[in-house]
Amino acid sequence: MADLLNALDLSAWYQPGRGPRYKQLCRHISGLVAAGTLEKDDQLPSERDLADMANVSRVTVRKAIGDLVADGLIEQRQGSGSFVRGGGERFEQSLSSLVSFTENLQTRGIASTSEVLLTGVFRPTPSEAMVLGLSAHHQVARVHRLRRGDGVPMALEYSSLPEDILPRPDKIDVSLYDVLRARGKAPTRAMQRVTAMNAPGPVANHLDLAVGTAILQIERTAYLATGRPIEFTSGFYRSDVYDFVSELRLD
Repeated sequence: MADLLNALDLSAWYQPGRGPRYKQLCRHISGLVAAGTLEKDDQLPSERDLADMANVSRVTVRKAIGDLVADGLIEQRQGSGSFVRGGGERFEQSLSSLVSFTENLQTRGIASTSEVLLTGVFRPTPSEAMVLGLSAHHQVARVHRLRRGDGVPMALEYSSLPEDILPRPDKIDVSLYDVLRARGKAPTRAMQRVTAMNAPGPVANHLDLAVGTAILQIERTAYLATGRPIEFTSGFYRSDVYDFVSELRLD
């Protein structure tokens, strides 16, 4: 209880200008679940005790718990209280096959949705130009999306492609690869790098996590059969719901 008391102190989670207190408290409790401070089947303190520990009103606590229940992290049992459900189902995605976020969730019967945060055609940054083999006069299409599964924020993906590969990035709705296949421009292989990191503020806010929560970053460069690089994506994934697996074979 002492660890939880310290973790819920107002100074540990509240940052002025980062949104309503109930939203920040919701993200913080979600981060405590992801970090293992709160484990599956742990019972939360009562609404009054949580309000005292976090130095907020009971209305703030009630709204935060309501969001956690909606996200599937907390279960309210009548007459017993609120309990941690853990992160719910964990999702495995192979690092050995070129499967999109949408396709991976569809095979599990999960509704995939995307919120487009940015789309357009821009001058490439030096890193985009280097990875995609573009010169200064080329343009790059960018699509930044927040990916959800059954309404739960799961991934944040920033994708860059040469303009001739994706001339209308504003047409991307859910699946980027569906659009590329329709144009006959789908990649056939990719190189990926997986890194563990702590979520910075903007990423944490989009994924409904506390700032500093452990997440996974994947940088992927995808290629056509000709060997031309046509996609660079930097993705941030919630480590409490995602496992990345690969198959190893003896040569």
